[in-house]
Amino acid sequence: MAGTEAFEAPHVAEADLPAPDVSIVVTVFNEAASVDELYRRTITALDPGPRTFELIFIDDGSTDGTFAALERLHGGDPRVRAVRFKRNFGQHPAMHAGLSRARGDMVVTMDGDLQNQPEDIPRLLEAVEAGNDVASGRRRAREDSIGRSVPSRVINGMLRRFTGVAISDFGCAFNAYRREVVEPMLGSIGKQRFTKALVLSGGASVVEVDVAHAPRHGRSRYSPLGLTRTALHVLAGFWPQPIQWIGVLLGAVSSLLAFSLAIYGVIFWIDESNFPGPLFGGVAILFVLGIQGFIMALIGEYLGRIQRDVEGRPIYTIDREL
Repeated sequence: MAGTEAFEAPHVAEADLPAPDVSIVVTVFNEAASVDELYRRTITALDPGPRTFELIFIDDGSTDGTFAALERLHGGDPRVRAVRFKRNFGQHPAMHAGLSRARGDMVVTMDGDLQNQPEDIPRLLEAVEAGNDVASGRRRAREDSIGRSVPSRVINGMLRRFTGVAISDFGCAFNAYRREVVEPMLGSIGKQRFTKALVLSGGASVVEVDVAHAPRHGRSRYSPLGLTRTALHVLAGFWPQPIQWIGVLLGAVSSLLAFSLAIYGVIFWIDESNFPGPLFGGVAILFVLGIQGFIMALIGEYLGRIQRDVEGRPIYTIDREL
């Protein structure tokens, strides 16, 4: 098992390697127990094969010895490259760090927790080689809890609506791209979540490829609060002028509700001579306050983006790079 026995990388002579055909970008965070197995299975899937490749691991501020394992793999195989962040910045900045360093004509992105199966990489590459710009991983028989899968379906539906791209799994990080369709989006990748949605919004052609999805070992990093923030991020990032649309919807719904309650109140008052005004007044106030809270959260997302752009803060800082 990867957690008890380190995999010894086969030695490959150090040299200035030419640009590979494929770059595999893997984001990792506290995955010391899985990087050896991930490396072994990826090498087995691609080597020997018709394509040259490199493995780019982005360590998103791990504290469990992940980078030490990557150093050892790099020492035995120069096709392994690694970047360590100074702290945990998140999956999407880590994805940017990997994509911006990719040298291959095709780029595969995946998580390092082994929910993505390296054995599926050749199928994704074949789909790109068939003429598509993007091979979009579609997780079959997802092994996620209902608390994760239901919000994910809602977010997928929002992205389909806002991007106009009818794929079923925007959230799957296991994809293959032509590098030429990724490079124009590097200015937004990392600042914006959902790398795949960004690339596809630029007009890239796409085909979906079914990929395996293993159960996650350990606790998911996405809490209900985190999924709510992700939904707000989708609204702010992919829905043009959402404040105006929400304002129109709020006005229409609030007016209809007020009108309906007024009619009900008049009828109840006539029939019962006792209209429960305080109760319905309180319900109406709470409803409006809830909508206002959502709009304030959305405005906060915009203000946060403006602040980051004005300050010019980097989306990540690098501690070491191999």
